[in-house]
Amino acid sequence: MAREKLNTQAIGLDIGLSFVKWLTGAENLHYGYWQGLEVTAANLRAAQEAYTERLFALLPDSPARMLDIGGGAGETARKLIALGHSVDIVVPSPFLAQRCRENAPQATVHECMFEDFTGTGPYDVCLFSESFQYVPLDQGLPRCLDLLAPGGCIVLADCFRSEAHAAQGTHRIVGGGHPIRRFRETLAALPLEVASEEDITQHAAPSVEIKQGLFNVLGYGLTRVDDELAAKRPRTRWALRRALGVILNARKRTRLNQRLNGQERNRQVFAHHNIYLMMKLRPRG
Repeated sequence: MAREKLNTQAIGLDIGLSFVKWLTGAENLHYGYWQGLEVTAANLRAAQEAYTERLFALLPDSPARMLDIGGGAGETARKLIALGHSVDIVVPSPFLAQRCRENAPQATVHECMFEDFTGTGPYDVCLFSESFQYVPLDQGLPRCLDLLAPGGCIVLADCFRSEAHAAQGTHRIVGGGHPIRRFRETLAALPLEVASEEDITQHAAPSVEIKQGLFNVLGYGLTRVDDELAAKRPRTRWALRRALGVILNARKRTRLNQRLNGQERNRQVFAHHNIYLMMKLRPRG
């Protein structure tokens, strides 16, 4: 009988959400908006709340029917429902879909990729909050156009890869998303107009340092354990390092060391390789 494959993605999400909830009291994994805030873990919740406030300023004031595409753990949907909106969530992860059902029980959860979503709407708002980058560029906005009610809009907040990133041909750099040039070209070819656009890259970038700080704390702890073993239990240390060598090849060990002990993931690197936009798009006419 074949062994069932470990769901490392679900494990990682579970750990990440548990840590963030312990730290902030909410299951938000999105970036924060750090203007006026000291960049410390203690301010993460305040930064994430500032981000949400800025995002919600792009939404209708009156109750609306919303499609939360890639709804995370349901925290955004819960807040939208509290404001009087009705919310459908599209989320492909079974783990996150369950978190959505628990955090936003009034929402309707569609456990599928957005490309496979069979709903017909119409929706007053199609919302992408750090989920647009996971939808194929030729399908995200066109599908939303089919789902929008008359007078509806698309609200999009996400990272895009900058021209500088494209010029260097760099991979595995903090951030992500569709190349900004391709996004602009796709947008220009569609019957959509930009109702508003704000570049919040500099104010979102410090978020990466909070996450890196957590990894550095883990790295420091492991380094201290390794030093103790080297001094007092050299045979145990040798066995553990040998086992690690069997599990991870040299390239993966180097990447793990950089992740745990490096400082390459910082706000300057993020801002060089990424553009973070908050946008409201409307059908022309």
